[in-house]
Amino acid sequence: MLGWFGALCILVMLASLWSASRYLGSGSRLFALICRLQRSVSRRQLQENGPGRCAPDRTTSTATSISARSEKETVSLICKPSALANHLLKHCATFCAFPAVPAWSWRASPLLQTVFAACWPGDCAIRFVRDHLQMSDDGLVSLDWAVAGTAHHKRRRTSSNSNSPVLLIIPNSFGKITRSVLKLCEAGLNHGYLPVVFNRRSHNGTPLSTLKLQQFGDPADLREAVRYVRYRQPAGRIYAVSESTGSGLLLSYLGECGSSCYITAAACLSPVFRCQSWFESGSSRFCHWAMLLYQKFCLSRYRTALGEVLHTDNLFSSCSLRALEEALFCHQGASAGSAAEHENSWEAYWERNDPLRDVDEVAVPVLCVCSRDDPVRGDTRVTLPLELFANNPHFFLLLTGHGGHCGFSTADEGTTPWGHRALLQFFRGTADFFAAEERAKLAVRRRGLTAVGGPKGFRHRSVSTCKRLPAYSLNMQSIFSWQRSYTR
Repeated sequence: MLGWFGALCILVMLASLWSASRYLGSGSRLFALICRLQRSVSRRQLQENGPGRCAPDRTTSTATSISARSEKETVSLICKPSALANHLLKHCATFCAFPAVPAWSWRASPLLQTVFAACWPGDCAIRFVRDHLQMSDDGLVSLDWAVAGTAHHKRRRTSSNSNSPVLLIIPNSFGKITRSVLKLCEAGLNHGYLPVVFNRRSHNGTPLSTLKLQQFGDPADLREAVRYVRYRQPAGRIYAVSESTGSGLLLSYLGECGSSCYITAAACLSPVFRCQSWFESGSSRFCHWAMLLYQKFCLSRYRTALGEVLHTDNLFSSCSLRALEEALFCHQGASAGSAAEHENSWEAYWERNDPLRDVDEVAVPVLCVCSRDDPVRGDTRVTLPLELFANNPHFFLLLTGHGGHCGFSTADEGTTPWGHRALLQFFRGTADFFAAEERAKLAVRRRGLTAVGGPKGFRHRSVSTCKRLPAYSLNMQSIFSWQRSYTR
């Protein structure tokens, strides 16, 4: 027994040394060049803005990259200069500093960071209470509400008049509840949020009641789930967080719904933007193999049922994520050159499911937290759409020097990882900014009413009393059959 344990320790040590050598060897020159360029930009901006500030030049119309002043702290905020960007840089401490990681630490390896965030057991003292939600086509999705404590809860009322904000968490597209998701739920509870995890059809133990799986970027089920959460928590704001490939679903929803998404702000942790090329080229061999094996394992539960609508032999014999996705959603069999063949082609599938297809319609602030050494997403210069952050004022990119995929683990992180602190500070900063804007507009309206001599009926009214209830909350029962949902 001791011999096997020693062999396992040696293998883990060799893997960490190999990953660290790859990271410190092949990427050190490029990484050092990027750091030098960022430090030069930071010095020029510090000279223009004055000492002690980390803010973009408001007169600049191009993308702004803000770097930390220490050589060992590398973090950049890439965005279009705006009043919200200046407010975030002033009030979000994580946007200006990322703790350094020693070269000898396991955190310097992006692969070990990724494995730690995805597979390492979490020590969170939280439990989930599930709500099954029935869709319009009789399909089922589930919402897992995070509650504190270790006691078993049989039932939880999701209808509440509480004004606590809701933290809607969308896991990766494979349905894996990672350690990062569990830690995010714990951090949300500690900061006064109501965390709820959205599980797609057949994911995380959700029953597959219809022979239909959710496509990569189809936001239909998420749209109904958000409306359900909004109906159950009408007084609380909704903040959305997605992880890894789950960001494709969130970005698709935000682009398709626009200003009617009912979400105040959103954040994507290690998102994959160019999804079609990511499925085609893949990530590192180890990560690609692990994700393919996990998805096959989850689908094997429904092998007999799925055999009625697709070729399961092609599905379970596929050797790549692209082949698996094609076997699930791109069914062949139509005559060559017909419209049905084009509708079921690989290119047509991504025309419908590309997360950035309606990105210009996004109307809420979106923070994307990424690292340069992400082994799943791939090369930063190819996989990150920097032009999106340069031209769209709603998108903010927080780019770190290291952190792996959804890792961002530091030696002094405490109970909350750095990435989770960054997005929670982003939500707090945007909420404060919007509140200040509402107060400013209210002050203008009060001055206008004072000028015409009619302030009596408006003097003691708060901002919340001036808001009109949304129309969907009045006829929700007539539109959706929420009474058909059940809870276990």
